[in-house]
Amino acid sequence: MNYYDYYNAAASTYGMESMLSLLLVLLCAVFAMYASAKVKLTYKRYDKKLSSRHITAEQAAQTVLQRAGITDVRISRVSGTLTDYYSPSEKVLCLSDSTYGHTSIAAIGVACHEAGHAIQHAVGYGPIKVRNAFVPVCNIGSKLGLPLAIFGAIISMKPLVLIGLLLYSAIAIFQLVTLPVEFDASHRAMEQMKAQGLLEEDELRGARKVLTAAAMTYVAGLASALASLLRYAVILLGRSGNDDD
Repeated sequence: MNYYDYYNAAASTYGMESMLSLLLVLLCAVFAMYASAKVKLTYKRYDKKLSSRHITAEQAAQTVLQRAGITDVRISRVSGTLTDYYSPSEKVLCLSDSTYGHTSIAAIGVACHEAGHAIQHAVGYGPIKVRNAFVPVCNIGSKLGLPLAIFGAIISMKPLVLIGLLLYSAIAIFQLVTLPVEFDASHRAMEQMKAQGLLEEDELRGARKVLTAAAMTYVAGLASALASLLRYAVILLGRSGNDDD
């Protein structure tokens, strides 16, 4: 095979890889949109079903915290829909407008999930320590990784491209570490809701569906991060490789 045949074959292979990576990114984008729509629809469905005990979401979360021996975490309200989170630095469990004050199965499930995060911090759950420690690396990678890789491709310096992509991969790694943290928080929530009798058996099934739908958004996030990493790797490494030729 002469040089031109080799170059054409390489270009054809690169084009196929580029198309496949683009298709993967698009599929992951569709999956992410589906997951986002699914959690909203599932929450809306079970937000219409009130718990038989008629307790509010914050009361349920407070019960979970107290039974876990956590007395230094306060519960606060934040604006928004499904913007609930737990802040370990401030020791505050923030429930959104769509959760706080609601007595629905969905609201109680979400509130107890956030209480599950508080329990993780209280007991020193390993994966959440790893995730928190990885936050600075992820921030650096998200800001510097891609620009560095692009610059490396422009000046045809493949090692710089690899370093940039390695930094950018921190986003996918963070998403990967987040998965067990979120699944474990939901597992703790389900256990506590059942043990404390916060929801009846049929209501627990509804809460599980809400938490499972929410967990799928993190799976979609991981898939999208990996697909984007692959896409940039194919484009930038292919560009730097062709320039070297």
